Amino acid sequence: MEKNVERIASFSVDHDKIVPGMYISRIDGDLVTYDLRTRVPNGGDYIDDCTMHSVEHMMATFLRNSDIKENVIYFGPMGCRTGFYLIVRDEKPERVLREVKLALEKTVEHQGDVFGATRVECGNYLCLDIEDAKRECRRYLDVLNSKEKINFEYYS
Repeated sequence: MEKNVERIASFSVDHDKIVPGMYISRIDGDLVTYDLRTRVPNGGDYIDDCTMHSVEHMMATFLRNSDIKENVIYFGPMGCRTGFYLIVRDEKPERVLREVKLALEKTVEHQGDVFGATRVECGNYLCLDIEDAKRECRRYLDVLNSKEKINFEYYS
């Protein structure tokens, strides 16, 4: 590692032990970064660009219109294409989980196009597909619903 460069928190997690789920990745004051891990890291099954982009549009819109909308700072994809990051200010994890599940459900049930799917609204509007978003959100919702309890910790 380069001199005077500290390893960031997300590189300190053993990705070979992460399974799909929802985790608290880091806490910075009143900001909490959630790791919405939809795929097994390094498993060879990655989210394709258009699906990732479509999920981002849908989830960001629904979360920014949810009961926690005032505290949603960011929702977007991980560069490794195995999930998404959600940054929220000052909310209980259980409430964030509930709103994430609701946003996933709303995406699955959505009738119409992906939000922001025009040239004026998006820099890559041709790479959006509601069926891709629905499929990915259903997959992740099934993962979250299959867990008896989510404690938001890696490796537990």
